[in-house]
Order: sequence, then C-alpha cells, then structure tokens
Amino acid sequence: MPSLARSTHRYDAALVLRDGSIFPGTLIGKRAEAVGELVFNTSMTGYQEALTDPSYAGQLLTFSYPIIGNYGIGKEAFESPAIHARACIVREACPAPTHRLSESPLDEFLSHYGVPGISGVDTRAIVKKVRSQGVMPAALAPMGEKILSNDEERNAFVASMVAKSNSFDYSKVDFVTTVATKDKLVFGKGGKKIVLIDCGAKAGIVRELLQRGMEVTVVPPATTSREILELNPHGVVISNGPGDPALMTYAIKTVGELLGQVPLFGICLGHQILGHAVGGKTFKLKFGHRGANHSVQDKIDGRVFITAQNHGFAVSGLPHAHEGSAVREWFANSNDGTNEGLLVEGLRAMSVQYHPEASPGPYDNRYLFDEFVKMI
Repeated sequence: MPSLARSTHRYDAALVLRDGSIFPGTLIGKRAEAVGELVFNTSMTGYQEALTDPSYAGQLLTFSYPIIGNYGIGKEAFESPAIHARACIVREACPAPTHRLSESPLDEFLSHYGVPGISGVDTRAIVKKVRSQGVMPAALAPMGEKILSNDEERNAFVASMVAKSNSFDYSKVDFVTTVATKDKLVFGKGGKKIVLIDCGAKAGIVRELLQRGMEVTVVPPATTSREILELNPHGVVISNGPGDPALMTYAIKTVGELLGQVPLFGICLGHQILGHAVGGKTFKLKFGHRGANHSVQDKIDGRVFITAQNHGFAVSGLPHAHEGSAVREWFANSNDGTNEGLLVEGLRAMSVQYHPEASPGPYDNRYLFDEFVKMI
C-alpha cells in the first residue's frame, strides 16, 4: 500500500488491483464502482480522444502524465458520442482548465457520461506495476476515509474489491458488439464508395476518408460479405475496436471472403482481423502499446515512423502466402519487434496495427489513407 504518512489528502475512493494493492484517492466523475482491465496511456495530451475511443471499452484507463484536464473538454475532440473507458485514473485532475475551446472540466465530463474516476493516486507506481506484472483486472470504488485507519475494515474492503476483480475476464467478452453501430450510416456524397466495417471505429477514420472525397457507408461488424458487396464499394476499411480479435469469428469470416474481391484496409483491430483472415494468429501483449509516440519501422524500405497506438494484442504466425499471394510483414515495432502491419498485394489488402488517423497523436501516417485511395 502506498505510504500515506506525508499526505493531507482527503481520500474518498480507492483503486484496488487483483494482487491486493490499494491506491486511495479522491473520487471524480460519477460516484460509482467500476471493474475492468487496468491499462495505461503515456500520452501528454489527447485525454478526451482517448476516453471517447471505443477501443477502451471494458478498461480502467490510467494516464501516466501527472496532470490531466488542463485544457478542458471541447466539442471538437470527441472520437465517439460517449466515454467508453470504464474509469479514469489520474495523478491530478485539473479543476479549472484554460483553453478558448473548453466547455467543461474533466470531472464534469466524466459525471455527464456516468463514468467514475479517481485522482490523487500514484500513477507512476501503477504504471510500473502494470509494466512488471502485466495488465490485470482491478476495481475502483467509493470508500469511507476511516477504512484506511481500521485494519479489519480495510482488509474486508480490499478482499471485496479483489473478488470483484477476479470475476472479470477481459478476454472472454466481445466488446465490439457493445460499441459498434447497429444500423447502416452514410457520410458524404458522391466520389468513390467506401464501406467501413465498424468494430468500434473512431471518428477520425471517417474524417480522413471524407477529406479524400470518399462516400463512407458505416456498417455493423456482423455484416456479411454478400451484404457488403451488394453496396458496390470501391474499397472496404476494417476499423479499430476493443477486445480479443480471436472472438470476432464473424468478422474474420467476412474479411476472408472479401479478400481479392475488393481492396481492404485494416486499422488496429482491423489489422488483427485481417491477420487472422490470411491464416495468422494473435496473442495478448504483457501491457500493450498505448500512447502517441511509439516508433515503427517499415520493413520494406527501412523508414521509421512515430505512431499513435492503442492495442493489447498483436499479430503473429503470418504465413508466407495466402491464396497464391505473398503475405509480407510491412511494419514492426521498434521497441519489442512485434508486427505492426501487413501487405497482401496480390489480393489488394493492407493493414497497420497503429492509428494513421491519430486523434490523438502525430499526423505523420495519414499518408496511408492516400495509399489506400491509390489502391482503389
């Protein structure tokens, strides 16, 4: 348990990890409990985009940067209509943001969407623990301050939270069905038609396609290949999203049937789905890649790019060929060597593990949308 000796902080909430570690702090957002997979993001900015990224569904999101919310919440920074992270964990939540586009502070933003959070915790210690032990289930809950000074009450509280954490298994839930669209949606008019298979798509993907003159039809993740081809698309994008890609057998089947019939572009979870469709596998990373400055290397020409990333699984075991076309590793992570992209040029398919649309993050990789447009 972190030392409380030098602190005059008022504690009314706590984050409890599966191993029994307790991090007391101050409740922000909604006064409620949250149980999920504990992860961390190392970005200095982009907290609103991260919280509204559907890929964080089912997760308790820890921000490693020491102050979050200093430029507030603005209507232009949403990546989806709501917050999808189950909880927000910060060292300090700025109560009075300063920015001309700010409409509310972080606390009000969380409350509005019914999401609990905690501030005043040692996020550095949390990140170090997740890095050493791996992502793990955890629970956040309101807590009476007197619990900390009563060993019996504290032990009972921790045991209760650990039990709730142990009842949660992130890898067994298909979160995609909880965040993806249920209906077909059309954005833009005219131009080449793109079908976006929504597995939890960020708004930035749609924006990038619209900026290139595309007409974008967003469809639910369980849409069949026949239904997609009936829309006569010039290309298909498979979006990012939450959860274990191995659970998405319906999308893997669809993408496998689309291979060779229409150009494909997979992003993040979409990359993992394409990897499965060509005969590869995926595995869970120890603590994932979540941040705005992850470097990857182009395995074809050697160039290095700084990328925005948010994923807990990686592609492995790619075959040398699929249906007579070579399967090539396109990008690799500069830190751990894991796969970050693939090309099946003979079947007009490409994918990357990172986020070329950024939001948040560097714009260095938006050229990939141009490469996709050339393909179609």
